[in-house]
Amino acid sequence: MSERKIKCLVVDDEPMALRLIESYAKKTPFLELRAACSNAFEALEILEDENIDLIFLDIQMPELTGVELSKTLSKNTRVIFTTAFNEYAIEGFKADALDYLLKPFSFDEFYNSALRAKEWFALVRSQSAAKPETDFLFVKADYKQVKIKFEEILYFEGVRDYIKVALSDNKRSVLTRMNLKSLEAELPESRFMRIHRSFIVNLDKIESIERSQVIIANQRITVADQYKERFQEFVRGNSIE
Repeated sequence: MSERKIKCLVVDDEPMALRLIESYAKKTPFLELRAACSNAFEALEILEDENIDLIFLDIQMPELTGVELSKTLSKNTRVIFTTAFNEYAIEGFKADALDYLLKPFSFDEFYNSALRAKEWFALVRSQSAAKPETDFLFVKADYKQVKIKFEEILYFEGVRDYIKVALSDNKRSVLTRMNLKSLEAELPESRFMRIHRSFIVNLDKIESIERSQVIIANQRITVADQYKERFQEFVRGNSIE
């Protein structure tokens, strides 16, 4: 299976800069551009729903600066700052950025910076892979912690502030108060994939794929546009030509 791409955002309030950096990200084969945002608040909306690995982030923006936005991020989301002002370099590195790009920068400069990020993520993932992987999780339901083996799970469905865990015996499901974004960060990527804003599926349980839908235990789940590229990459990596 091919290596997972780095999910990234581009955030810049200058339209020309935003379009240019967006084009650079699309040309970089190991990046998966999730969105190009014209301000920090657009980025925050996406971050509420998705686990983003890397943000190419302008520093000087109105209302909420790039540095201020970076302070709200989880430890799993890293930043490469982009700015036209050299004096912000120290401020950027104080915010624990992976790198700093001074505008205007070429595609080669962008690519080399992205490559450094790729190396950092590869190191983190190799350290994580060295840890023994469990084959179960605990979820809080009915005032107790319920142990569920991964092999029993068909899919997770987000229902408002809850998650329904559909199980393979097809007779029961478990309802737990949690959001899909938090859950996705805890699940092994080799076994589970988010294919819709409301669904994370167990890849081993997919019985067939018809057009833009996966079939799991007679349940049809649509692969949403924003998740198609990654899902198609998974399918290609596991297909016999």
